[in-house]
Amino acid sequence: MEKYIYDNSNELWYELQGDYYIPCLVLPDTEERPIGIWGRRQLGYIKEYRPVLYTDLVLSCKLYSYLTEIDAQAQDRLALLIKQMAEKEGITEQLKAQNQMAWVGAMNSIRNRAEEIVLQELIYGEGTV
Repeated sequence: MEKYIYDNSNELWYELQGDYYIPCLVLPDTEERPIGIWGRRQLGYIKEYRPVLYTDLVLSCKLYSYLTEIDAQAQDRLALLIKQMAEKEGITEQLKAQNQMAWVGAMNSIRNRAEEIVLQELIYGEGTV
């Protein structure tokens, strides 16, 4: 019996181990970027509500890159929303210097609203792949 064989139907190589042929599978190299909170939220969501997508991403070894991409998109979107909302509502550094408590309260409100928008658009929304 040959040590290695190739199966054209599934395009995999097999190695003889004792009396059995075992597929030669290797996991692809992944970048070591942290997933972050938005990626973890997306992971929890797709595990519970979109199990077919989750299984597909795991089996294709694309889960990690998918989650890091979602996390990066969500962080960028959150920063942009906070900046735009603060400008629209007139929350400036001058207000921060004059009345810190009012500035903190306004910025916390803006951040909470921006996080809800990001959750609905990117994490729980239909826009997720």
